[in-house]
Formats: sequence, C-alpha cells, structure tokens
Amino acid sequence: MYEYQIEGGFPIKGTITASGNKNAALPCIAACLLTEEEVILRNIPEIEDTGVMLKILQALGAEVEKTEEHVWKIKAEKIEHSDIPAELSKKLRASILFAGPLVARTGKVTTLPPGGDVIGRRRLDTHFLALEELGARITVDSKIEFTANKLKGADIFLDEASVTATENAVMAAVVAEGMTEITNAASEPHIQDLCNMLNLMGAKISGIGSNILHIEGVKKLHGCDFTVGPDFMEIGSYIGLAAVTKGSITIKGVREKELRPLKNSFNKLGIRWELQDGTLTVSATQALKVNTDLGGMIPKIDDSPWPGFPTDLTSIMTVIATQVEGTVLIFEKMFESRMFFVDKLISMGARITLCDPHRAVVSGPSSLHGEHLVSPDVRAGMAMVIAALAAHGESRISNVYQIERGYEHLVERLQSLGAHIEKVYID
Repeated sequence: MYEYQIEGGFPIKGTITASGNKNAALPCIAACLLTEEEVILRNIPEIEDTGVMLKILQALGAEVEKTEEHVWKIKAEKIEHSDIPAELSKKLRASILFAGPLVARTGKVTTLPPGGDVIGRRRLDTHFLALEELGARITVDSKIEFTANKLKGADIFLDEASVTATENAVMAAVVAEGMTEITNAASEPHIQDLCNMLNLMGAKISGIGSNILHIEGVKKLHGCDFTVGPDFMEIGSYIGLAAVTKGSITIKGVREKELRPLKNSFNKLGIRWELQDGTLTVSATQALKVNTDLGGMIPKIDDSPWPGFPTDLTSIMTVIATQVEGTVLIFEKMFESRMFFVDKLISMGARITLCDPHRAVVSGPSSLHGEHLVSPDVRAGMAMVIAALAAHGESRISNVYQIERGYEHLVERLQSLGAHIEKVYID
C-alpha cells in the first residue's frame, strides 16, 4: 500500500500543462466500440481510470496500442465478448459507459453494477430509462444485462441531467434507426467533446452544448482522429493549491469558456487569475478574503449541472475557504456523502460546521496542522492533498489510489512546482 508523505507550508511555483479531461476521455474510449475502423485518441490523461477503460476494451477484443505519450490507437474490428469483466467494472463507475455502444454494436452486454467513488447514491435508473426508450431490454439481478434486437430513435426526457446517462443515450442513439431527441440532457464540456468526436465519426448530432440534443441515426460510423480537451477540474484544483499555499502557477492549454462557471465562485473567495491565449496565471498576491453578498450577507458556493459550478470542485472549494478571511456556505446539492470528509479538515484545525449532509459553513482563515488522512474519493483526496500542503508540519495520506484515478502524475507534477511530497510504500 502506498501513501503520500507531505511537508506543508511551502508555496508552490512553476508552470504545468493541463492534462486531458478525464471525464471526456472515458466516454470517448467507450465510443471506439461504435466503429470497426481505427480511432486515434489524443491528450488522454495517464491515470488509473483511463487505464481501466482501455483494459476493458482489450478484454472485449479491441486492439489497443499506445503510439506516444497521451496518444492511443484503438481498433474494435471484432468484438469477441459482450461481458464487462467483473474485476474491472467494479473499479470505476465509468464502466457503465460501455452499455450504450455495446448494446448498439452487438445487441447484448452484461456487467456488474459499476464501482467508483463513494460520494452518495448514484442512480443507474436514468441510464436504464434512456436505453429502454431506444428499444433495449434490461434485467437486473446479480448482474445487469442489456439486450436489443434493434434500436430505434425516440423522444427521451431524462429524469435528471445525468452526465453518464446522457453519454450512454447519445452513443446508442447515433446508430439507432430514425430521429432521437434527448431533453434535459447534461451539457458539460466532456459531453460536448464526446458529441464532437461522434460527429467526426459520421454521426449527426445537433444542439451540442445545450440541454436538448437532436440525433439523426446513421447506419455506420467510421474512424477518426480526435483530441480530448483540457481537464478544467484539474485546472481548478491547481488554482486553489496556488492560492492556499500563497504561491503562483502558470497553466498552459486552458479553454477560457470552460472556466467561466469557476470564475465567480473563486472570486467570492478573493482568488483571481489572468488568462491570455490559453495560458492561465495565478499570482502570489491573492486577496484571500470572502467577498460578501449585498448587505454583508454570507455568500454561498453551490453546485449545479453545467453551466453551474461543478460538483467535483466543491471539496476543493471547502479547503480553500478554510484559508480565506471570512465565512462562506458550501452547498453540495448533488451527492449526500461528498461533504463527510470535512471531519478530517476539522481534525487539522479547520473551523467548519457541517449543517447536514449537503451544507457546511466554513470560517477562516484557520491555521491547519499535519494529520494522518485517508482519501475517500478522487476529489476529496485531492482536497486533502491541498490542505496538507497548506498546513504546518507533516501529513500522511493513505488510499492514494483513489486520488490517482483522476490526477495525472500528481506527485511528480507537484514536486516540479516545489511541493514537499513523496509517495512511499507502506507494508
């Protein structure tokens, strides 16, 4: 078992290039099953989750080859199996993304309920309802089985704006017979990347970036060469890290429009950045003071579906708030267990009142001290890393596998920025 050993209190400084968007890479990998031709995927982050998705592709019979750093050549000319290996599906929730393309390609797929982060109840109902509308039959026992003789276009209203359910529905609909309209679709940048990739493969999707997608089914898709966009979750994490360590950072390869939902919330905590020609700079001179609402009222940072503030960054914002002068309410609306990690921050000296599973009031700045921590999920794990780097003294973080599922070469990148962090094997 590995753990991170971190000595906090040192400002970070340096330049990095944004990694590819994990949440775009995962559905794009699954979408390679929709064609027999070769697909080139670029800017794929080298993280645990993409590694598992690529292993699933190989287990299904696809040819998978890494041609250079962050570039993969995939050819699913023959699909030998339609069962997702149990030992792989339980490792990440994104394994459910193979349901749509596999049932479209082979008419059948069997999988265990997917694994992944433990951040609360994460329904599969929306996936089932969407694929059933397109003509799939679903049975749920110890395993989940999807079958279909033929997929037909449908008018689908998603009961929640689920990212992965939208992706599954889109991947099935692009080769279904006739027209499909998906209403209340999620519209995050990673879904836009998937849709743009599918259109490059010959799909006919319109309304990309909105919550209503129109899809004209085609008989066949072809190969493509597609580049995944930058990971704005990672970018937001490094912005927060620079601010709380009173350091500075330059991040290359940024898409400005994807940071708009982040900007207002970071500004509420007195954090600003400069952005020019895809390069973002955070200076060491941040105000780190809560900007109150009109009348001096306590401001709120709350998440919502895109283009709202992304739920994956609420853990990061909670840590940042501990180092900012003033009081702020963090309102995590989407997952009822995501905020439970704050007890670890409290043990480090943070002043946080957990009101209920969704709301935490944070007052700062607090002088944090080192602590032994356990990462419960990707984003809370990264939040703990940021807290440890801002704290005085040494911290140890175990279960680092969870963190590395979403952050590429984290230790090496942090070391390049001057962070005092080591990855150590512990018996």
